[in-house]
Amino acid sequence: MRRFRPHVPAALALLMLAGCGGKAANTPLLRESFDSGDTYTRNVDSTPAQAYEAARRALLGQGYAIVRADAGSVEANKNFQPRDEVHEQLVLRVSCAARADGRAQVFASAVQDRYALKKSPTSASVGVGALGSVSLPFGGNDDSLVRVASSTVQDAQFYRNFFQRLQQYVSELAPAAGGEDSQ
Repeated sequence: MRRFRPHVPAALALLMLAGCGGKAANTPLLRESFDSGDTYTRNVDSTPAQAYEAARRALLGQGYAIVRADAGSVEANKNFQPRDEVHEQLVLRVSCAARADGRAQVFASAVQDRYALKKSPTSASVGVGALGSVSLPFGGNDDSLVRVASSTVQDAQFYRNFFQRLQQYVSELAPAAGGEDSQ
């Protein structure tokens, strides 16, 4: 007669839980910290409308194409081709909100998408009376871009540069002292 060992099933259960949970903790999704860093946001000494206009101008001034714009946010993209058959797109989203003191709070987030050129052979079908249809390859290729990677830009210097440029435009948009128009 064998004796039942209660610690063996418990040890097996712990090993199974450790095996299932060990890899999940290493994913970037679970490492998101929501810390108090200011990488993606800045308080700006202007109204939200002025901050929005400054953000729009900063993006346009750096070669971004405005994709979407409304009263408090703007989305723009810029395309790059670092190598043959590789295409990258940077999409920058900026939102402006009012703080309690009436000043603007600006949020920015950039996403980098990478595309690769994929080739697929083309063929055509030809209907031949009693034989039905016959598919014939033409020897050509259809090229298409396929997204192979997408990630949020986390480089603090990238955002510092953006917010510095935005601040330059905020300063230009601010009314001059004494009501004079500055240029």
